[in-house]
Amino acid sequence: MSDQFRRVDEVVLHHGYIFDLVRAEFLSPEGETFSRDIVRHPGAVSVVPVDTDGRVIMIRQFRPALDRYILEIPAGKRDVLDEPPELTAQRELGEEVGKRANSLELLGIFANAPGFSDELSWVYLGRELVEVPRDVQGVEESHMRIERFTFDEAFAMIADGTLIDTKTIVGLYLAAPKVGGG
Repeated sequence: MSDQFRRVDEVVLHHGYIFDLVRAEFLSPEGETFSRDIVRHPGAVSVVPVDTDGRVIMIRQFRPALDRYILEIPAGKRDVLDEPPELTAQRELGEEVGKRANSLELLGIFANAPGFSDELSWVYLGRELVEVPRDVQGVEESHMRIERFTFDEAFAMIADGTLIDTKTIVGLYLAAPKVGGG
């Protein structure tokens, strides 16, 4: 008897724009078969961009799934085949806030919702920012607003429930010790 779980089959139930939904069949270490619905996602990147004054640049963007605007750090899907995550991060930073980071440091990689999705997220700290042309992608981005906050202001918004985005919360907590914020 093996001590490992093993995937034995997978069927695509839905092929979508952002993700695929599959039903995967597994074999337990005891030999029991079971199935799970899994969201297959190419992964995402996000950047905590910090200006020379120590403020974090964030965006306020409409999120249809929540039917509201939320505050978040620049981010995007890893939708370019074989593009390294740090290049995706720079591309998203340029598209959303018109900046490029001359210093880009990986803060960590985390699983967003491992109970039902294989999505991994790379979060970076972006410093030594320089202006680049924005390249707005999609209707939501065309209506986003760029805002700047101190780490203290950002942590206060986490505490009072104003800032609810997971990647932003993770990114801020990982970045703060490196820049003396919070």
